[in-house]
Amino acid sequence: MASFLSYVPLVNRLVAPRRNPTAIRLPPVEVHALEGNKDRRPRTLKHLLKANHVNHSILYHDLQFDNHLPHILCSAYHLGATPEQLYHIYDEESKTLEPWRDSPAQIAEDDWRDFLGDKRYQRAYVDFFEDALAMNHAYNWKELLEEYMFKGDEPLANCLIGGLGHPLIHLGYAYEFDSREIATEALGLAATQYNFLHKYLDDPSYTRPAPFSSASPLDLLNRLASDARFDGLFREPGFANIEPLFRDHEDLVLEYWNAWDLQPSSSAEKKGEESDTDPLELFRASQEAAVALLVATVRPGTHAYNFFLVHALTTSHAARILLPLLPSDHLHVPLIRQWWLLALAVYVAVLRPPIDPDYVPHDLKGKGWRYVEQRALTSEWATDAHFVKAIRAMREAARTWGDVHENYLAAAVRFADDFEGWVH
Repeated sequence: MASFLSYVPLVNRLVAPRRNPTAIRLPPVEVHALEGNKDRRPRTLKHLLKANHVNHSILYHDLQFDNHLPHILCSAYHLGATPEQLYHIYDEESKTLEPWRDSPAQIAEDDWRDFLGDKRYQRAYVDFFEDALAMNHAYNWKELLEEYMFKGDEPLANCLIGGLGHPLIHLGYAYEFDSREIATEALGLAATQYNFLHKYLDDPSYTRPAPFSSASPLDLLNRLASDARFDGLFREPGFANIEPLFRDHEDLVLEYWNAWDLQPSSSAEKKGEESDTDPLELFRASQEAAVALLVATVRPGTHAYNFFLVHALTTSHAARILLPLLPSDHLHVPLIRQWWLLALAVYVAVLRPPIDPDYVPHDLKGKGWRYVEQRALTSEWATDAHFVKAIRAMREAARTWGDVHENYLAAAVRFADDFEGWVH
């Protein structure tokens, strides 16, 4: 049974003053300052993160896969992994990673944007950002991010969902673990996985009234699941469907993207009231939808947890980490709109499996979060990065919003017990 405090959401334990009506006011999660910590567990994590940074490229397998080692190490650490478990994770995950390879050329200040989206330049980008960190920012990685991630007319921050959102996920761990290594890697991922999706945030013409709207992402996803206009667009589910989806059916996607309105109503704003379009409540609803996409789309007995849908959850978790820590409130709504665009694209790409809350049993048989955490750390899937990250994400959502009806716990228990590998 969960403790009483777990039922009290973090958002009710710390209430920040409302300044910007489009800001999403969340209390920050604990930041783990690894540098200078003499305890063995944080020292182990610090050394393993540095070893990965030196030894392994951020992209591998013909530049198609992302290095998830920081994600699983940090998630397992947060769930209570011992130094021995962290070493085991590092050893297992490293078996498939690759060493750095030289880029075709170096990158300089006057041409660093010329190679955006070219994954062959991953080494050059990380070198460039590390040099800038040392020479221009006195090793202050947050200043480095402000300059290269968040500034400009078309900032990298408007395309954190390239590469299935891995730049966004990486950025979240950089802030949560106060890591300059992860920060420069996040910049490298944002630069090399920069793609056409940036235009939807950079160009305001793509934001326009939709023919329908809802404050509930889950309601919109259910509507999308039964929208006959999407029937037969693709023969097989998969990541490869995303680019042709936008190329050939952009208007359909943008209908749903714009149907979820994150701007507060003008009347509520004038009165200083909460409304059904309060950004905080909308973000809460988006986290519930992210969990449902992973767990409530799996029919009992099929064990068919989708590898692409889990990224809707782990990117939502990254957004939850980042929202209280970003350098400007004005970054909040664009970040969540990016998440929504990714969630829609992935859901259509995997052929819109129905979302049914009845797929998630609520008879927990006495199992609580401690049980789920131990499954993440000691089960046969303890070295599967996405399995561990998904459990961490659901645990953090329960902490953030409270879980009085144990919906997050029920989803996590079902996932932890029922998972038998990913369906691609």
